[in-house]
Amino acid sequence: MIRFGAGVAILAIILWRFDARPALRVLAREQLRWFLSATALYLTGLVLSAWRWQVLTAILGVRSRFLDCLTYYFVGAFTNLFAPGLVGGDAARAFYLGRKTHRMGEAIASTMADRGYGLLALFWLAAAIAATPAASALPARVRTPTVAIGALTFLAFVASPLIARMIHLAPRPIRRALGIVAPYLHHPVRLALPIALSLALQILIAAGQWMIAIGLGLDAPLSIFLVIVPIANVFASMPVTLGGLGVRETAYIFLFGMAGIGHNDAIALGLLWFTVTTIAGLTGAIAFLTTDLPPIRGEAEAKIEEAAATGV
Repeated sequence: MIRFGAGVAILAIILWRFDARPALRVLAREQLRWFLSATALYLTGLVLSAWRWQVLTAILGVRSRFLDCLTYYFVGAFTNLFAPGLVGGDAARAFYLGRKTHRMGEAIASTMADRGYGLLALFWLAAAIAATPAASALPARVRTPTVAIGALTFLAFVASPLIARMIHLAPRPIRRALGIVAPYLHHPVRLALPIALSLALQILIAAGQWMIAIGLGLDAPLSIFLVIVPIANVFASMPVTLGGLGVRETAYIFLFGMAGIGHNDAIALGLLWFTVTTIAGLTGAIAFLTTDLPPIRGEAEAKIEEAAATGV
């Protein structure tokens, strides 16, 4: 409730500072067909995310069906409606998968990797677009840090096998945390498909918000959204408010304002995208209500069941 109140408070300050009436009039301009198209793209993104998660669990040797991963992803989307940032949804789907496969450690590790490599793709896409002439509408103080962060995270990814070999030298808390995701660090080549899916997902999210802008009658190139949306999503994903409410709108006012889009249009974009994610999250209620939480079983029973399944 505190997080929800913080989001409402931030949004109220924004609307008071910039006058709510023009922003609300902008909302009324949105064309339904473009709004529904953006919602469909977001739901498609959840399907791609579930596929990415399944691939990441397979790297750890966890047998997970795509349907299970998809169901748990929608459960996570529903949970995110009531939890700050994206942490609540991640915890929910890790819990469901861990109970289903009886391998909670691997479920948590795959969920962490799913979020982490998604963020890497977000940084890389924003950096790649920011380095092109298409992003010249944004000032250097936005483009330069974006490119720098993308380059640094890419170098860290390339050096991940070396980092993995140095885990034993780290202090114990860090060693234990990195040990969970060590299999991913040792084999970065195996992450090509998850990263490709992450890049496709970020493009879909940016394209969805570009569609909303078209529905509002705005004339802005897709390239601007490919730069601004990933940067804004980094802030919106922080566990400050529910669903990034208020934080996203603040980032949009600042970033889209640099690209020549008025603050009323930026506020409307943020509110409409929040509505899209809320509708998509509500569809997860079906998965949440119809999916039984797998029972807790003893380690010995789980090993016997796995042996019977594999014929060992």
